[in-house]
Amino acid sequence: MRLTEIGAPLTLAQIPFPVAEVGKTIVMLKCAALNRRDYWMQQGLYPGIALPGTPGSDGAGIAGGREVVINPGLSWGNSERFQGAEFTILGMPVDGTLAEQVVVPIQNVFEKPSHLSFEEAAALPLAGVTIYRALFIQGEAQPGESILITGIGGGVALMAMQFALAHGMKVCVTSGDDNKLTRAQSIGAAGMANYHDPDWAKSLTTQFGGFDLILDSAGGEGFSQLQRLVKPGGRIIVYGGTQGKIQNLSPQILYWRQMTIRGSTMGSRKDFIEMLAFVNTHRLRPVIDSVFALEDTNAALEKLRDSSQFGKVVIKIAS
Repeated sequence: MRLTEIGAPLTLAQIPFPVAEVGKTIVMLKCAALNRRDYWMQQGLYPGIALPGTPGSDGAGIAGGREVVINPGLSWGNSERFQGAEFTILGMPVDGTLAEQVVVPIQNVFEKPSHLSFEEAAALPLAGVTIYRALFIQGEAQPGESILITGIGGGVALMAMQFALAHGMKVCVTSGDDNKLTRAQSIGAAGMANYHDPDWAKSLTTQFGGFDLILDSAGGEGFSQLQRLVKPGGRIIVYGGTQGKIQNLSPQILYWRQMTIRGSTMGSRKDFIEMLAFVNTHRLRPVIDSVFALEDTNAALEKLRDSSQFGKVVIKIAS
């Protein structure tokens, strides 16, 4: 599936098969999965767009006779603390996984967790490494702590909930959709709030009295409420900004509560390896909302536009 024009649907095209250079390998893809960045690129709202190009960061398939998953983070760099200047993500500007084959560095290919189907495995990489780093590296999550995860229903937030529950944390979630909140409660959320309710933050304070850790991918106006929900010594980890710039932070709350606000993006190769080990140890399975055929990718992208999904949207490429 090729993006040839900003704002236009992706088109199904036949292009020459990729050739693997030294140090790289070809993955025969079984499944891919969509991320919000694929939709933003289609709208021209993401850096590094190269037209024509093949989007898609997540994928699972066959390489060298092995069942594999792909680490979508390319050229992280030498520091575990942050990504280097050469860091990019598979699927723009490098051709990605919405295709029958993709070329990736050999070091970015890992054995697929044996308990996962190809659909589940394709849903894991980007969300998994993003949340592993946000939760454990930047967030320093501890068993028994309370955590608030905003925007439940998206694949990344749901994976955060699964990881946190597996780690023995008490999980609370927010959403603007009551049905998504009910579904999250059914799989382990101890508390919830609809952020369209003017008193949502007060309701959470009444229920929990505050949180040790908050994971947020929205930013925007609602962020100023999050700082009031952090316990003394607590942390807020920001891994996205779908609602735009953060306003009205109170320095008095920040310093008096000794709180920490950190950013987190994707993860290193080390993070990815540790994430796979965590998934294997706890036998975790990504929540899948729906599966589309490759030629129906545009319909799948509409689900991301509407934010109607509960879990990851997967693209099935080969049987």
